[in-house]
Amino acid sequence: MATLRELHRRAASLLGEKDQPALEAKLLLLHCARIKEEKFLAEPEREASAEVERRLERFVERRKGGVPLAYLTRTREFWSLPFRVGPGVLIPRPETELVVEQVVKLAAGAVTGTGSVGSGSGGLILDVGTGSGNIALSLAKELPRFKVMAVDVSPRAVVRAKKNAERLGLERVEILRGSLFKALKGRGLERKFDFIVSNPPYIPAGEWEGLDDGIKLYEPKRALVPGPTGLEFIKRIVLRSPRYLKPDGFLVFEIGAGQDTSVLALFDSRWKGVERVLDLAAIPRVILAQFRGPCRRHP
Repeated sequence: MATLRELHRRAASLLGEKDQPALEAKLLLLHCARIKEEKFLAEPEREASAEVERRLERFVERRKGGVPLAYLTRTREFWSLPFRVGPGVLIPRPETELVVEQVVKLAAGAVTGTGSVGSGSGGLILDVGTGSGNIALSLAKELPRFKVMAVDVSPRAVVRAKKNAERLGLERVEILRGSLFKALKGRGLERKFDFIVSNPPYIPAGEWEGLDDGIKLYEPKRALVPGPTGLEFIKRIVLRSPRYLKPDGFLVFEIGAGQDTSVLALFDSRWKGVERVLDLAAIPRVILAQFRGPCRRHP
């Protein structure tokens, strides 16, 4: 029988065309052998069973065929937390952590008295289009004084997010099914939220066919493509969020490369401090806007 080290080397060789073949091979091996990385590092010469070897071979072939790594291992790390993912639910991306980072900074400023959102006793956060729950649950972990709510139109996503909340011990996050703000109707939540956050679908329909097969053949199109321009969902969230944001509350959401100018043009006089936040590649990736309050009509 082969050792864990031998299986890892063999898998890495077969995955040589991937960007990080050694890392992917290790993650698949850990998953197939049902062991932690510490065990692999401590006992690389441990013999693996024939079943583990066969299972790894199948998983490597599926990965070579384009199945996303996260769908094979059923896990993707986000904000240093392990999120379970699966078909029908968008895989969390590293760049989306910038949304969490901005909200944590703003909330910290509010608690220390340098901002105007929330208070030391916390406030309310809403995640629109939560998917696996990665943004909502990461914020709940970082900001325990805030109550976090999350909505998604996909039944699969809602189930997955609730399971992630349970696994991470964050069942206090309320996860609802509904499109945009429909799940909030009749609950008296108008003008109650300190933050509304989102990783919305923003890929233009015309770009769908040009995406990597690992995305277009496996990930949910609805969570990625909102319509012809890619701005359809963003327009709706910018238009409708003032109904639910407190005055001085923040709207924070991810955008696609090159969309910042078009998105900034969507904000009217009800908003202030509208800005773009750059990612590590210096690409405008997140839009941050503070709600001034409803427009006042003068006689």
